[in-house]
Amino acid sequence: MRRIPPVGLMAIGHACVDVYQGAVPALVPFLVAERGLGYVAISGITLAATLLSSVVQPVFGVLTDRRPLTWLIPVSMTTAGLGIALIGVGEIYWLAAGLAGLGVAAYHPEAARTARAVSGGSHVGMSWFSVGGNVGFALAPALVTPIVAAGGLGWTPVLIAPGLVGAVVTRRAIRSTRFVAAGNGQPVVGSDDWPSFLRLSVIMVCRSLVFVGLGTFIALYAAQRVGGGTTTGGIALLVLFAASAAGTLLGGRLAARFGRIRTLRTSYAAAVPALAGLVFVPGPAFFGFLGLTATALAVPFSLHVTLGQDFLPTRVGTAGGMTLGLAVSIGGIGTPILATVAERTSLHVALATLIALPLACALIAHALKEPGGGVPTNG
Repeated sequence: MRRIPPVGLMAIGHACVDVYQGAVPALVPFLVAERGLGYVAISGITLAATLLSSVVQPVFGVLTDRRPLTWLIPVSMTTAGLGIALIGVGEIYWLAAGLAGLGVAAYHPEAARTARAVSGGSHVGMSWFSVGGNVGFALAPALVTPIVAAGGLGWTPVLIAPGLVGAVVTRRAIRSTRFVAAGNGQPVVGSDDWPSFLRLSVIMVCRSLVFVGLGTFIALYAAQRVGGGTTTGGIALLVLFAASAAGTLLGGRLAARFGRIRTLRTSYAAAVPALAGLVFVPGPAFFGFLGLTATALAVPFSLHVTLGQDFLPTRVGTAGGMTLGLAVSIGGIGTPILATVAERTSLHVALATLIALPLACALIAHALKEPGGGVPTNG
């Protein structure tokens, strides 16, 4: 463990906490099959996990900008794990999901600030930290599906384990002498560019609406399109999250070569036909278009983080909380609308409405300029 650099330890911790964001959609087929919940009830659980996180996350961002709160990272990871552990115990779905959302909200601002310190602000380094979250999403169905399939929802308390592991690993990164040296005394350079940050925030919210919508309903949609029940749903989630992890790593490399803004624009433009293929092209090609969609949506993910922090250099914690946490979780607010459309028409029609959002992202990205007026050179 001591040979892993601190940013690597932070990435592992990020994976452990974001397992719990991926766990909610992974639990959806079982909540439908075992507890008989409908689309609206399922979207309510997703909303409970994301709404509290969305509301509270900026508060944690402001707090971490005032003073380091590194102790909050392991505590928040354990809290998120406890929430998911309780989601299958009794019928306290919304309360348990809200507790998980609170833990996720508390984690991201301080973790983003810490990761930036130990990576020296490198786009590639931050992409490794960001991809940790995508790996957590990807591992969620692989972890949740066999456990709950074997023992039912009553086995969800086992799912607290990643949070405990992540808390231990992350404490090693926080205590490392390299972190202490990198995280202290860094001068703030530049002034806050709120108009650009707000444009970036709109892009992130649109992306989140697409990604959370797919994460919530893609397992059910895959079963409808391909058959195979919960097993097919688990495979679809695995493809979604694994391709997202690959896309996040690719984003750091592309940004180092072509620049962040150009990469942002191109990836969102590519997501439009990919998502259209996912919705409209029949047969097994569904999984291919799902992978392409997830990759295109994930390429800008770590770039959101570094751009946000560079647009707000005096408020790194706030920017990190928005880009890594709020802008990811806020998509859950749109799931009840998507669920209502699905129940009144079909899931096919509901997912088709998402196609306009990556197009909006690509268009808004044309109003953004690289902070400092040039292409970043740090890899």
